[in-house]
Amino acid sequence: MEIRQECARIVVTEPLLPLEDIERSLLKTYRKDVWAKFIKAIKNYNLIEPGDKVAVGISGGKDSLLMAKLFQQLHRYSDIPFDVVYLAMDPGFAKINLELLETNCKYLNIPLVIKKSNVFAVAGKIASDNPCYMCARMRRGFLYNAAKELGCNKLALGHHYDDVIETTMLNVLYGGQFKTMVPKIKADNFEEIELIRPLFYIKEKDIIRFTKSSGIQSMNCGCTVVASRTSSKRREIKEMINKLREINKEVDQSIFKAAENVNINAVLGYQYKDKKYDFNEIYKERNELDD
Repeated sequence: MEIRQECARIVVTEPLLPLEDIERSLLKTYRKDVWAKFIKAIKNYNLIEPGDKVAVGISGGKDSLLMAKLFQQLHRYSDIPFDVVYLAMDPGFAKINLELLETNCKYLNIPLVIKKSNVFAVAGKIASDNPCYMCARMRRGFLYNAAKELGCNKLALGHHYDDVIETTMLNVLYGGQFKTMVPKIKADNFEEIELIRPLFYIKEKDIIRFTKSSGIQSMNCGCTVVASRTSSKRREIKEMINKLREINKEVDQSIFKAAENVNINAVLGYQYKDKKYDFNEIYKERNELDD
């Protein structure tokens, strides 16, 4: 076990495994919890199709590094002909974080394309009260544009199973709407780019387990603006779900499945595209169909 001090925090990791052992573990040790779920999401939601060119977005964190290795294995063994590039954005990382990103990708044999921007600085100026939300939007827009420049038609991001259920509960408890994170969606301002989430079924605990056992020292968000105040509501939701697991160990699955089992006959309203339908409209339409 190795102990390192970085940016005033102590990080404990296992010894870094040889690359071939890391790659082998995805197909053996983590076959059920990681690899099989990655393939299941791709098949269930048609995330990869013949002729695709996918930009795999790499932030330097544990989720995106794992996703990159999964894509390498998929590209190596898949019968579906597709191309892939590994895309990272430097939004203004501190030198230590940029070096960590480059070192990790070099060790993991990920051929990285890095595009520079000043997103951290701009987000901190124009949205000082809530820079995280603005930063996320700006980073995604930048990645869409970079993916387009590289000739890609899809951008893969590393959102996982826990992100899905946390987003669902955030929208219910703080947004007053039932809205979840979806496995793929067309980009609003880049119609030729489709966002995909291949880690959709993979739980964060298994990503952490893989990262720790591999000895990979991944980056956090790398924010240089207000790291101590980021995503407080999401942290609250994460803690709440952890407490609910003590009462119901299947709570994760229940939240996830709720988005697959919406009963339109038992809702007060819903939205489709830009039009909202209230209960009276739904009730009237239902009775007309029954007559």
